[in-house]
Amino acid sequence: MPLDPLPPSALRAPCDADALPFASTAELDPLDEPLGQERAVEAVRFAIGMQNHGYNLFALGPKGTGKMSLINQFLADAARERPTPGDWVYVHNFDDSARPRALCLPSGRADSFRKRMDRLVEDLAVALPAAFEGEEFQSRMKALETDHGRHQEEVMEILRKKAEDHSFLLVRTEGGLTFAPAKDGEALTPEAYNALPEQTREAMSAHMKALQKDLEESLKDVPKWEKERREAMKAILRDVARGAAEHLIEEIRWEYSQIPAVVSHLNRILDDVVDNVGEFLGGDAEEGDSPADRKKAKAHAVVQARKRLKVNPLTTNGVNQGAPVVVEDNPTQPNLIGRVEHLVRFGALTTDFTLVKGGALHRANGGFLVLEARRLLLSPFAYEDLKRALRAGQVKIEAPAQTHGVMTTITLEPEPVPLDVKVILLGDAETYYLLSEADPEFRELFKVAADFDTMMKRTDAAVLSLARLLAGLVARESLRPLDRTGIAQLVERAGRLADESGKLTAHMGSLTDLAREADYFASKDGSEMIEGPHVIAAVEAQERREGRVRDLMLEEIVEGTIRVDTEGQVVGQINGLAVYHFGRIGFGRPTRITCAARVGRGEVVDIEREVDLGGPLHSKGVLILTSFLATRFAVDGPLSLSASLVFEQSYGEIEGDSASSTELYALLSALGEVPIRQNLAVTGSVDQFGNVQPIGGVNEKVEGFFDVCVAKGLTGDQGVLIPRTNVRNLMLRQDVVDACAAGTFHIYAVHTVDQGIRLLTGLEPGERGRDGHFTKGSLNDRVAKRLDAFARRANRDHGERNGRQTKV
Repeated sequence: MPLDPLPPSALRAPCDADALPFASTAELDPLDEPLGQERAVEAVRFAIGMQNHGYNLFALGPKGTGKMSLINQFLADAARERPTPGDWVYVHNFDDSARPRALCLPSGRADSFRKRMDRLVEDLAVALPAAFEGEEFQSRMKALETDHGRHQEEVMEILRKKAEDHSFLLVRTEGGLTFAPAKDGEALTPEAYNALPEQTREAMSAHMKALQKDLEESLKDVPKWEKERREAMKAILRDVARGAAEHLIEEIRWEYSQIPAVVSHLNRILDDVVDNVGEFLGGDAEEGDSPADRKKAKAHAVVQARKRLKVNPLTTNGVNQGAPVVVEDNPTQPNLIGRVEHLVRFGALTTDFTLVKGGALHRANGGFLVLEARRLLLSPFAYEDLKRALRAGQVKIEAPAQTHGVMTTITLEPEPVPLDVKVILLGDAETYYLLSEADPEFRELFKVAADFDTMMKRTDAAVLSLARLLAGLVARESLRPLDRTGIAQLVERAGRLADESGKLTAHMGSLTDLAREADYFASKDGSEMIEGPHVIAAVEAQERREGRVRDLMLEEIVEGTIRVDTEGQVVGQINGLAVYHFGRIGFGRPTRITCAARVGRGEVVDIEREVDLGGPLHSKGVLILTSFLATRFAVDGPLSLSASLVFEQSYGEIEGDSASSTELYALLSALGEVPIRQNLAVTGSVDQFGNVQPIGGVNEKVEGFFDVCVAKGLTGDQGVLIPRTNVRNLMLRQDVVDACAAGTFHIYAVHTVDQGIRLLTGLEPGERGRDGHFTKGSLNDRVAKRLDAFARRANRDHGERNGRQTKV
C-alpha cells in the first residue's frame, strides 16, 4: 500500500495561547518550588535528613537544570532548623609551640575572645612596666640589695678585725681582695716591710697565709650568695608580675568560666607571663653587638612574648542563624582544608599559630559544603584530602608537600579540628559514574545521588508551573510580564529543546535566558509585555549568532562545492542526514552516500572505517546491514559480492548508526541496479530483520534537508524518510510545517526497510514465495538475481583457477 506523508498536525505540537488560564504572568503567583525534579527533590531531602556517616550527596545532571538553586533552597531551609555550631580558634601551645591548640567556643564568641585577649595584651603592656617602676618593687629590690650587701659586709668585717689583730689590712685591688702588712693602721711600704727583722717577717707571713685561707673560705660562699640573690630577685619579679597580671586574667577567666578549655589556657598564660616576665619587658634579649641590634632584638622578644597571648579565630558563626551553608567556588587543597602562611624575617621564612588560616571545611563545620566536582578533581590533592577529612571526621591542616611526605622543613602541625559536615558535589552524570566505577571510597562517602531530569511530561499543570516559574523570574529581575502568546512560544520552545512533542525540557537555564532575550526585543519594540513574536525573534537571533558555520555549509551545497542532489534518480546514491554541533547550536545537513557492488567474497567494505574515520557505532551499523543482506538473500549459500560504502566529501569522523538504513538502501539500489530518488533524504538505523529504528536529532535533520531544498528550489515532491518511532519527537519549525501543509514538502514515517525502498525506488520490495523466489520484477527479485549472477561468476572463476592449477 502507498505510504502517505505525515499530516501537519503530527509535525509540531503547538501550544494554544487562548487555552491558557491567564492573560499574562502578572496574574500568577511565582513558583518557589523546583519544576520537574521530583526524583531529585526526594534524594536531596533524604541526604539532608540522614545524619549517618557517608550520606553525602552527589547532584548529577547538566548545568541549567536547577541543581544549584534547588539545593540552595533546601539547604537554607535545613540550616535554619539546625543549631548554630560553635566557633573554633587556634591558640599558642605552651608545651609545644609547633603544635597550636584548637579551642571550641560557643557560637559568636571567637571574635569577642580575640578582642578580649588583644585588650589583655594592651593592659599587660601598661600594667607590667608600671608594676616594676612602682615604689613597692623598688623598695623590695632595694631591701634585697641591702640585705645582700649587709651579709657580705658582716663577713668582710670579721675578716678585717682578724687582720687588724695581726697587723694586717684588708684591701681591694684590681686583682680582688687581699691582705697588706700594717703598722699603726697604715699599710707598710715594701721598703718598710723589708726593713723589719726576719723573724718578724716570717711571723707576719704565717699570719697572712692563715688570713688568706680564711678569705678563700669566705669567698667560696660568694657564688652561693649571688645565686640566692638572683633567686630572691626572680621571686620578687614573679611575685610582682603575678600581682600585676593575675587580676587582669581573672576578669577574663570569670567571663569564660563555663569553658574549661579556655580557663585552662588562661592559667597557662598567667604562668607564662610570670615565668617569662623579662621577655614581656624586653630585658632578656642580648642579641647583637651594636646597641641598635640589641634594641631590635629586645623589641622582637617583646612582640613574640605578647603574640603568645593572642587568639587566631578559625571560624566565627556569630552572624549565622543556624548551620552554615558554604559554597566554595575554587576548591583547591588550601582553600578546602586551610593553610599555614609564612613571613620573611632576616631572609628566612617564619611562621606561628597566628598565621594558620582555615578552609571551607572549617567554615562549613556543623553545616553544609557545596562544591563543583569538576573543579575539585582538577585541583591537585584537593579530592584526596577531602576524602581523608570525611573518613577521619576531622580537618588536619597540612601543606600538600607535607601531606605526601616530600617536605623536609620544619613547619607547624596545628591540632586537628573535629569535623561534622554534609558535602554536596555538583557534576554531570559522566563524572558521577566514572567516580563510582573507579573509586571505591567515593561510593562509601557519597551514598546518595540526586539525578536531575532533563525533561518532564507536557501537561496542563506543567505548563502552568512553567508560567509561574517565569513569573518569578520576571519579578526578580524586573522584566516585562509575558503575555499568553509569549508563554505559548516558550512552551513550544521547551518542547523543541526536549526533542519530544509530549514533553518539556527541564533545562530551565535555557528558557530563562530566552525570556531575558525576549525582553530585550520587547524593549526595542516598545511593548509593555513580552509577546510571542518577541520570543520568536529571540530564538532566531540565537540561531543567527552561532549559525555562521551552518550558513557556510549551506552556501557550499548550493554552489555545488559540496555535491547534494535534490532532483533526479541515481543508482547506488542516496541522501543521508547528519547532525553537526558547534558551540550551543546543532543543525542538520544532507550528505551523499554512495555504494558500488561487484563480485567478491561476501564483504561489505566500510571505507570510513578503513581510513579510521568511522567510529565503532557506525561500523556496527554496517555489520548489521551486512547481516540483513545475508539473512534475506543468502539462505542457501554464501554471498559472492564485494560492496563498498562511503560518505562522499566527508573529511571528519563518522559516528553513530543512524545512517545504517540509508546505507542499506544504497546497497540494495546498487545490487538491484535500481535508481533512488534524490529528492528524498533518509535517516534511521536498522536491525538484522529490516526494522527501522529511532535516531536522535530528527528535527535538525529534517530542517537541514528542507533548508537545502528551499535554497536550491522546492519542487513539490521533496521530503524526508524518518523512523515511525521518531514521530513523537517531531517539533519542527513553523516554516517546515507550513510547507508540508501546502504540499511542497513531505515527511514519511517508515517502519521497515521495505516501506522505505518502495518510496525511494517506486518498486515493490517483493516477498519470497514457497518456491524460494521473490515476486518477479520486484526489487528483491532483482537483487537476488544479481547475487545469483555474482555467485555463478565466482564459481566459474574458481573452477578456472582450479583447472589452471591442475594443468600446471
